[in-house]
Amino acid sequence: MALVPFPNKAHKPSPEDEREPDWNDEEEEAGGKMSFLEHLDELRKRIVFSLIAIALGFGIACLFLTPLYNFITAPMTAALPAGQKLVYTEPTEALMLYLKMAALAGLLIASPGVMTQVWLFVAPGLYSHEKKLAIPFVALSSIFFVAGAAFSHWVVFPLTWKFFQSFSSDTLTFMPRIEPAFGLYVKLMLVFGLIFQMPTLVLFLARMGVITARFLIRNMKYAILIMFIVAAVLSPGTDPVGQVLMAGPMFILYLISILFAWMFGKKKAPIAEAS
Repeated sequence: MALVPFPNKAHKPSPEDEREPDWNDEEEEAGGKMSFLEHLDELRKRIVFSLIAIALGFGIACLFLTPLYNFITAPMTAALPAGQKLVYTEPTEALMLYLKMAALAGLLIASPGVMTQVWLFVAPGLYSHEKKLAIPFVALSSIFFVAGAAFSHWVVFPLTWKFFQSFSSDTLTFMPRIEPAFGLYVKLMLVFGLIFQMPTLVLFLARMGVITARFLIRNMKYAILIMFIVAAVLSPGTDPVGQVLMAGPMFILYLISILFAWMFGKKKAPIAEAS
């Protein structure tokens, strides 16, 4: 007589067992699991695309070399005595100056594309809800970079340039070469472009729950000390004018960052009351 097996009631399938696996959860958990070589390949790809964007911006800027030159050198010539001009002493110095100006303008034009590539490099290590910050990150980082460059052009560089020019006397004439003058201009612009990224970085970290507005307020005195240290290190010159002009905006940006962290920071879930 054949034996009929009894059903195993102890292992009755539950609704949870019958539920299909949520592939979105697994994908989110494995969001940033890439090998070291894959990270290097991804970094190489993003650098190539960034260079292509800068090259396109460089090509666009080359179409406007004369207006670009007049715009950049305006704060330099404004501080010179009447009738005095900027000079160059090397045969290729003027040509290289125009190319460097076009490269700087190309970087500003390509800043949205470069910031997009930065985000695409970071995005694989983020969860799906964190990837929604892509558009705000690219928009804010580009806007603040251009704002930092504009602040350097219209405020910081003219004041720094006038400070160096103020040492002229009856026996000492200020006759600046265009190459080092433009080098100072580029350093200030890039430094302030990076400094103005503070609110974007704080907004990103606050949305991830890494920092809070209360944390920034509580550690403000240490932040101010760090600002002056950074200003002393990053300032192209050793003059106190440049350092104050760099530390002052950093403090204002820190206050803006506190506001961003308070408005857009990750909110704590309310604790459920015990029944």
